[in-house]
Formats: sequence, C-alpha cells, structure tokens
Amino acid sequence: MRAETGLNRAKGRVDAQTEALFRVVHAHTLAKTGKRRAALAEAEHARALLTAAPGDEVPFWALAWGPPAASVYSRTAKVHETLGDHRTAAEQYALATTARPADTYARIVALDLVAGAEAHLKRGSIEQACATWHRAIDHMDGVRSVRTRKAVSRMRGDLARFRARGLRCVTELDERGRVFLADT
Repeated sequence: MRAETGLNRAKGRVDAQTEALFRVVHAHTLAKTGKRRAALAEAEHARALLTAAPGDEVPFWALAWGPPAASVYSRTAKVHETLGDHRTAAEQYALATTARPADTYARIVALDLVAGAEAHLKRGSIEQACATWHRAIDHMDGVRSVRTRKAVSRMRGDLARFRARGLRCVTELDERGRVFLADT
C-alpha cells in the first residue's frame, strides 16, 4: 500500500500537521479497502495530530491545498463517505470549508461545499443540500474550472428527480445552476 509506505517514511521526519496529512490519506486508503475500524482510528489520529503541535513550521509542499487542518477535514470526510456515513462526511466537509481561507482557495472551498451538499442529499436532506449548494455557487463566483462546471452539471442532474415535486429550493437552485453554466 503506497499510502502506508509514505506514512512510514514520514513518521518522525515531518511535523505533526504534515504527518496528519499522511495519516488521513492512509485512513482513506484503509476505508477504500474495507478496513473500517483501522480507517476510523487512523482518521482520528490524524485529527489529534492537528492539535499536537500547532506552532510547528509546515513545509511549503504540505500547504498546496491550504492549511493542513482543512485538508485533513476534507479527506476525513472522504473516509466517512467511503464508509457510508454521509452525516459525518457532511460535518467534516463543513469543517474543511471553515478551515480554509475562502478568498484564497475559493475553488477548493466550493468543491468541499459541493461534496457536503451531495452528502446531505445522500442522507435525504434536500433542503440542507440545496442550502449548501447555494453556498458552493456563491464561492464559484469568479472561479472558472472544469471541475466546478461538472459539479454544477451533476447538481442539476441530481435535482432532476426533485423538480417534479415542486420544491421551491430545488427550482431556485436549478435556475441558479442553469445561469451559472450559461455564463461560464
């Protein structure tokens, strides 16, 4: 397992926050291979490391996606998503969005919000999903990327089954998505 090899090479050679990044990637790998308990333990260890030495200097390459805490929360969300725990995944995505400076990382914040909205939808909370998707589109203002366009297209597809119900939040969000796609 490459994630485990990377983690083993990093232990003792990097600061606690950077080790947390390696651990949470390993946790996601464990989740993907069905090792639920080990994945959850590793994700928890990663989150604990974030508070172990917050003053440590983090190498520049570990900051590529923003503060390590944001990356750990986002990847922890993916662990829970892989394990089918959409409620906790949505909570972790929400933590990731607040841990990352939105003005500097607008695209990443928007994509974490999209993933959180999708987790809300998977657990049957359409109103919460719509509210989170609205926030995601707010963060996409000025962002032009293939991933954001795909996310909005996927959102509109996911909402298709709810349009017939006449839910106001769905109608408004779908229109906003249509306009976003037409303008980008």
